[in-house]
Amino acid sequence: MSTGKVLLALLAGAAAGALAGVLLAPHKGIITRKKIVRNSGAFADGVKEKINDFLDDIAEKFESTKEDVSEFAEQKMQKNGEAKKQAKAT
Repeated sequence: MSTGKVLLALLAGAAAGALAGVLLAPHKGIITRKKIVRNSGAFADGVKEKINDFLDDIAEKFESTKEDVSEFAEQKMQKNGEAKKQAKAT
């Protein structure tokens, strides 16, 4: 399963849990809203942290892939140059 799908599932689960919590809350609406406001900052920070980690992971994978492609292209160019030298020599 890809990281993007896991992150999406995590966010959907958190949203569903928050909705269920509000609908099934044992307190009056004003108390529940105050609790939501207090806890929303921590939840938002957690989501931001997960998104930043996800983006950092993608950036690292991109850089790694870019380096691999550069090395592969360089090797192919060297082999191509060697093949041209051999062709000229014959």
